[in-house]
Amino acid sequence: MAWNLSSERPIYAQIIEKIQQDIISGNYAPGDRLPSVRDLASEAAVNPNTMQKALTELERTGLVFAQRTSGRYITEDIIMIQKMKEEIASAHIKEFLDKMAQLGFKKQEIIDLITQLEKSDKEENE
Repeated sequence: MAWNLSSERPIYAQIIEKIQQDIISGNYAPGDRLPSVRDLASEAAVNPNTMQKALTELERTGLVFAQRTSGRYITEDIIMIQKMKEEIASAHIKEFLDKMAQLGFKKQEIIDLITQLEKSDKEENE
């Protein structure tokens, strides 16, 4: 897992997003045990306190829960995970549409461009 963290935004917020992405993409399945704070911090090359802060926030949202003696686990609430996946996807789509509008594209032009790109990608993979 590559942790591409930048100094432009708070590190703990980027860690939260990375773990959320790993959960919604299936890298962590519902009910999976997360690595320890120290292991995650080492993997991400951050201070364990920063990792702890991120994990505490994920617990607050309910995406992660702690078992007192055995570590942290991913929620088994599949509906919560699916809802988060849809919310994140919607945010990315809205951001994309805003940027395309700034470039002067109309809705149909965006759809046509996506269709054209999808078609050429499909042809390249055949």
